Amino acid sequence: MARRPLPRILSNGSAQIARSRELARTAADSATDVLHPLITISRGLRRLAAAGRRKWADTPKDKRGPLLFLVASVVLVVALVPYGPLLAVTSVMAAAAWHGRDRAPAEPEGPDESQTQRLQSLYDALVPYFSTPDDPAPLYAHGGDWEKTFPAYEFDGTGRVSHLVVRYPAYFTDGEADSRARIEQLLHAKSGRGREYHFAWEEEGNELTVTVLPPLPTDIAAQRFVTSPGETVLGFTDPTQVQRTLPLSHGEDRRDVPPVVWRTGPRSTEPHLLVMGEPGSGTTTLLRSIALQALQYGDVLIVDGSGTGEYACLTGRDGVLAVECAPASAAASLEWASQETERRLITANRARQAGEPLPDDTRRPLWLLLDRPGALAHLAAADGRPDPQSLLQVPLRHGRAANVTVVVAEQFDSADTLSDAVRQHTRARVVLGAASCAQLEAVLGARPQTTPVPVMSPGRGYARLGTGPVHRLQVPATPDPHDDATSDAQRQAVLDLLPPRTAPALLVKQEQEQGQEQEQQQEPVA
Repeated sequence: MARRPLPRILSNGSAQIARSRELARTAADSATDVLHPLITISRGLRRLAAAGRRKWADTPKDKRGPLLFLVASVVLVVALVPYGPLLAVTSVMAAAAWHGRDRAPAEPEGPDESQTQRLQSLYDALVPYFSTPDDPAPLYAHGGDWEKTFPAYEFDGTGRVSHLVVRYPAYFTDGEADSRARIEQLLHAKSGRGREYHFAWEEEGNELTVTVLPPLPTDIAAQRFVTSPGETVLGFTDPTQVQRTLPLSHGEDRRDVPPVVWRTGPRSTEPHLLVMGEPGSGTTTLLRSIALQALQYGDVLIVDGSGTGEYACLTGRDGVLAVECAPASAAASLEWASQETERRLITANRARQAGEPLPDDTRRPLWLLLDRPGALAHLAAADGRPDPQSLLQVPLRHGRAANVTVVVAEQFDSADTLSDAVRQHTRARVVLGAASCAQLEAVLGARPQTTPVPVMSPGRGYARLGTGPVHRLQVPATPDPHDDATSDAQRQAVLDLLPPRTAPALLVKQEQEQGQEQEQQQEPVA
């Protein structure tokens, strides 16, 4: 059977629809121009009528009779005068046209004197970077005009640049990170410090777009996020960086905020996380937030190297295997985690060979959270013990297949204590607090497209998942509920997320294993 051609309305319907929309838009603009005098007079008549009603309402009742008599006399005189009605209608129309005019002041076209001076200073500052002596028609030259190089610009209420599009010559080395960094640093200094700027380089069109970013919200408290198993919310970022939002509650208000979601599990390409920051930057808060989310679907083992009791609220909770602070107990727990990883791998392999589904004890996620392991390494070395990080070799290498996730948080002053396995296998990275560009590039592997501010609020930083882009990050407020400085609302928010108290599951497993060993030892004797 011969294939029938599609109707023309289906083959080229998009072009006809676009043409019809353009004709309709042109007709609407023409009608608006033709009917503009009528619209103005109608608006003026409404305003005159409203003014008359207000005048009548403000007039006392004892004076309304003389006012009506005066109005009737004027109408009678106008009716008796030759051409009176025509003159009256003309006067009313003129008054309506006058009162119906657009009273909004006309916005001045182009920048004012101060804005022009600011743009000219930006242009002059860019001349040494965007010009060469061999250019026959330079786009940037001393004493040149900025209008050719800044096609779009916006200013905020303080007179500083909030949005700017910069054109630069094609021979500028925009593919080199150092060249970009010099331009970004210059624009940051000239446009105003204390704000975060986003730089979008369009290498094909030789344009740089500079945008001032609004501050990230810091009032988001810990809560149950709408995520699926295997998804962990690290924090929240700009709406232009991600294509997803989460519904959040802030008191009685509801709003949607774009999150930074970290996906773990057997199909994750970034199964482990490394968090770096300065003291007080919020690394412990992030680990506490991850623990509360992980307890919803799995088990958590916490090693607190600082020993300050920041995780005491999780001790004895359902799903919390242990909260260790001493080097000996931490090493014993991590050794058990390494053996548990191997057991899961062997059990899963046997189930796959037999063609059976994986057992439930191998599918339940196991989280290992280590806060400042460098402090434990120092104490272990003083006691002649091995570094507890050496016990993370198996969970880091085979954790994705065994559904084991490792999260390590360390400070910059102890970054050299991190083992090679931690550095190699933690592909998800987070940097919190004030950090230099060199520190950000060393941890994240790339520089952010924004300018870091010298002072950051707790929980504020940057995140990068694998080889993806660098996101601005604000960690949800998850303070220690036992801290006296915590507000009642944030303390209650954390307490509502804590699971009920039960016996530590790790101790129960250890007791069961010890009981089995004793039974095996007693059997030969019998």
